[in-house]
Amino acid sequence: MLTDLHLKTAEQFHLAFTLPDYLRDLYKSFGNALDRFHDEPDYRLPIPARYVVDTQGIIRAADVSADYTIRPEPSETLRQLRMLTR
Repeated sequence: MLTDLHLKTAEQFHLAFTLPDYLRDLYKSFGNALDRFHDEPDYRLPIPARYVVDTQGIIRAADVSADYTIRPEPSETLRQLRMLTR
């Protein structure tokens, strides 16, 4: 599991994006301050992603979707991790 403060890892994988002005204004109107949450001036978010990486650093599975509601099932992630330990 990775916590990516300042979105540095998301940037390396090209998975960070800046909200357009109209969405930035909408977030601000709801009191959401992404600029303070990420401790940076831009309103940026990561694209949700999951990578399963083996001990040699090889990516064995990847799931990336710009739609944050589409996520892999945790059981599938566990299955893939178990396969790596066999």
